[in-house]
Amino acid sequence: MYCSLFLSLLLALLFCSSFSSAFVMPRQASNARAASVLYSDGANPPPFANWGQPTAPPALPPPAAAAAASVAPPPAQTPAVSMTCNDAIAVLHASQTQIVDKIAASIPDLAVKPDFCWNGDEETKIAGVQATLDARDAPGPANIAWLASIHIPNKLSSLTIFNGPLTNVPHLLSRVAVAVDDSPTSRLELALDFRPRAYGAYELINPQDGTYPGPETLGRQAFEYSGNRKDYETHFVNNEVQAFLKTIVDSLDGAVLVNDVVATATLPQEELLTRGPHCLHVSMPLNDANIAAVEKARTQAANYWLSWVLDQSHNHRPGAPVNTQYVYDTKFKINAYGALLPVYTKLFGQADGAKLTAAESGPLDEAYVGGG
Repeated sequence: MYCSLFLSLLLALLFCSSFSSAFVMPRQASNARAASVLYSDGANPPPFANWGQPTAPPALPPPAAAAAASVAPPPAQTPAVSMTCNDAIAVLHASQTQIVDKIAASIPDLAVKPDFCWNGDEETKIAGVQATLDARDAPGPANIAWLASIHIPNKLSSLTIFNGPLTNVPHLLSRVAVAVDDSPTSRLELALDFRPRAYGAYELINPQDGTYPGPETLGRQAFEYSGNRKDYETHFVNNEVQAFLKTIVDSLDGAVLVNDVVATATLPQEELLTRGPHCLHVSMPLNDANIAAVEKARTQAANYWLSWVLDQSHNHRPGAPVNTQYVYDTKFKINAYGALLPVYTKLFGQADGAKLTAAESGPLDEAYVGGG
């Protein structure tokens, strides 16, 4: 009896164990199949211990602002270059011609000097190119000792005006030259200056602080030179004109000052004795914007000069002041010739440079006293 009871109990245990195995194993297999489908893209499933537990949320894409911040800014636009060197000089010469025409209309006595003009013939070639020179003067009350408007295609547009001794109005220098051959990398050089009519010891300036030697160095003449500098900046190149010259540099693309402290130290003595304290000499790439800015600057500079010339308050009193001015101007013109010669020699060679310098400088020994 006991044996039968033990056997029945053993059979019952075996049946329950088989039933439990049949129920649990398919569920585990089902979980494995689900995992294989969920990660069929090749990603590694999380560790077994993490199944059924919360996991880190998937990474979200960065906000639009952050994405935009990571994008590099667009490259700066290169200034348009549609003109060749020849085109640029032609535009500037046309503008220069209009300036001369305006001066002639405002000063009717300004007359052409045929013996000094160049009309583009064979004898007036510079560097193999036919050059033109419009030479004029207006002696007497009109008081223009010399005007030279020069055009060399592909290379130069230059306007030089020397005033007569009846006034102390600054001389005008307005020159644009092409420094290199015609290419997208060509550069223009602009020289613009209102040249003083009285000695101000400008070449003795301390470049570090802008001061000039005082009476302890120059004696009583220091006061005379200081007075000349004050007159120049009070009546002519005042704060307005100085600001105008500064805006020229600011308006130019890629401008590089040629007359910085280092360059000034190497200039010829003649240049140091003739240039104004606010002389502008700047190099820039040849592009459309710079050509337009240079044209505008030269026109405004000529307008300043013309307004001074037409203002009779700048006239000297008759007598000694006129004679003193004449003596100073005679020496000045010789020095101006010496300052210009190396500029044109560099551009056109020794022979043509000397030829052009003499033509632009005009008669150095002309006994012009004015009056009448």
